[in-house]
Amino acid sequence: MKILHINAINDVKSTGRICKELASVHHDCGHETRVAHSTGPVTEASYVIGDPVDVKLHALHARITGRQGYASRFATENLVRDIERYAPDVVHLHNLHANYVHLRTLFEYLAARDIPTVLTLHDCWFFTGKCTHYTTAGCNKWQHGCGDCPQLRDDIPSWLFDRTSEMLDDKRRWLTAIPRLAVVGVSDWITTEARFSFLRHAAVLRRIHNWVDLDVFRPVDATELRVRLQLADKMVLLGVASTWSEAKGLGAFLDLAAARPNDAFLLIGRLDDTELPDNVIHVNETNDARELARYYALADVFLNLSEQESFGNVTVEAMACGTPVLVLDATASPELVTDDTGVVVATRGLTDLNYGIERIFARGKRSYKDACVTHARTNFALRDRAIDYLDVYAALRHEKVRNIL
Repeated sequence: MKILHINAINDVKSTGRICKELASVHHDCGHETRVAHSTGPVTEASYVIGDPVDVKLHALHARITGRQGYASRFATENLVRDIERYAPDVVHLHNLHANYVHLRTLFEYLAARDIPTVLTLHDCWFFTGKCTHYTTAGCNKWQHGCGDCPQLRDDIPSWLFDRTSEMLDDKRRWLTAIPRLAVVGVSDWITTEARFSFLRHAAVLRRIHNWVDLDVFRPVDATELRVRLQLADKMVLLGVASTWSEAKGLGAFLDLAAARPNDAFLLIGRLDDTELPDNVIHVNETNDARELARYYALADVFLNLSEQESFGNVTVEAMACGTPVLVLDATASPELVTDDTGVVVATRGLTDLNYGIERIFARGKRSYKDACVTHARTNFALRDRAIDYLDVYAALRHEKVRNIL
């Protein structure tokens, strides 16, 4: 089988690594895989869509007109010609909302050629006018028709016009026209949300959890790293994000650090100029997964304070390294955690966070470690989930399709 992934980035960061890891397992199973992408490392098995100038022009067009995904026509026509030459058996769509694809050109081509098409819901963008997440805004307009968007200047910003109603109608028309469309949610939560959208009409609608590379994310000896960071005698609470923001819980993290001066807090990820309490150590974002695994293994507790998670890879990565987790009772986070692997708390409030942390400290990391590792290996193994995707591809190709969760 020939499989083509289309994603904003190749090889690195969350969705880039997902494409890379799927390709690796599928290659081992005897299949051929390519990735068409806008940014990220160029490899023998990748195709670059457009160029940085085109991406910048597309972003400007989106901000002025309020329509994202309506530029980059020439780059997308070139992509379509490359798809014709490659002749994939399946096209797998990932993150398309990064100012690099002309949606109508791509979607109408896939529909006209009746190419089996899989789209993975890494976020909510495929079934909203423009939002990747909407829960903190308390908005459910996407279920019936967007417009008067409460997040017009957020997420994917528009400076002047609200085109969300038009964009949702276009997505509905273009995607429902693809005869063999599979929709895969990365969590029970987002899969259930999709069932309230027009995507419920897809030939296949099911959940396949994300995964972690268990050869990389596993318990390791982090003693040397603790000593180097002068944390040998400290309880360490860790947070990881690609870019830190209020959406990721930065304010709550810093408030918690200020309230717990005897503990050490470790923040990994890009961070704008922010005054940090003395007990907070900041480490810039790393694309070295093995380095990240050492930080997970070092921590006594991993904190995911995001209120909007489609899945929460960092949560599972921490558990795979033997570290108990604290998450919020919101969106997909609770379904990843058991009583033996961590704590779910109601809010970001200091009372709730401190209660959860003290529960974990009372038991101690060692009592959670084996259960965390077992839970990750049982439910979030790369090969198992990659085989699930092969089952979806096969169902589409042979038209043995059904809506399953």
